[in-house]
Amino acid sequence: MSVSPPRPKGPPLNALRAFEAAARLGGFANAADELCVTPGAVSQHIKALEEWIGADLFERRSQGVRLSAFGAEVAPGFAKAFDAMGAAVHGMRAAARHKTLHIAALPSVAQLWLSPRLPKVRAALPELSISVSAVEAPPNLARELFDLSLFIRRPTGGARETVVARDVIFPVCTPLIAARLKSPADLMHETLLHDALWPEDWAIWGKTALPGQTLPDKGPRFSLYSIAMEEARNGAGVLMGHQSLVEAALARGDLVAPFAARVETGKALVLDRAGFEGAADHLAQVLTLLQEA
Repeated sequence: MSVSPPRPKGPPLNALRAFEAAARLGGFANAADELCVTPGAVSQHIKALEEWIGADLFERRSQGVRLSAFGAEVAPGFAKAFDAMGAAVHGMRAAARHKTLHIAALPSVAQLWLSPRLPKVRAALPELSISVSAVEAPPNLARELFDLSLFIRRPTGGARETVVARDVIFPVCTPLIAARLKSPADLMHETLLHDALWPEDWAIWGKTALPGQTLPDKGPRFSLYSIAMEEARNGAGVLMGHQSLVEAALARGDLVAPFAARVETGKALVLDRAGFEGAADHLAQVLTLLQEA
């Protein structure tokens, strides 16, 4: 008669994932955002893991949490393990020759830059299905099942990133409003529209166009740049335009740039690609089409 003694149980995978994310991102809230759960759920996972191992992985403080010496010692191994798992999953998709390209993009980039270019890509590659997710933060392409991501951020010089366009900002408004703007100083008397993602835009531009002066910080604020741009088209005020996002509206004449001053923010529209592309056969052509359109 065979004997099957109980085997020791390891910790749940979700608990290990929560620990690795919190260690890498520096806190429970950031880990929760990446894992699409609540900070409380992350805390519970890590508490259960600490009870299982019999040691503290984090030090709890009034200002937040930080890795304990033990947590810092073991965290790199889990980071490598989850990177390897992500690479294996990407490799599985690539081997199966998936005909779906998954793209993650900043909402404003997805709507104002990417969407107008997709018809050309579909026409050139009718057999390719393109899925777009609008997200606020760049995904971890080593872990998440995206093939490409498009965000306005500071370039890092990574081997798998392509700088599509430098981020250049300048005021835009309707032709009617532009007719009464003779110099940047006239903006002191106008309604300035603000985007919540880039609250420093007006100050950055003002340092070059209006040295020694401070533009008013009051004015409507919008959580979505596309809404702010629609309000600018409606004549609600003057918006700080990001060149890659407003170029189509400028070409149509919906908006105009009343001043010559244009300022680089140090950021760029950056395209990142995963290490194992699910639609690798078409990726190079897609990259070319997106940049040409």
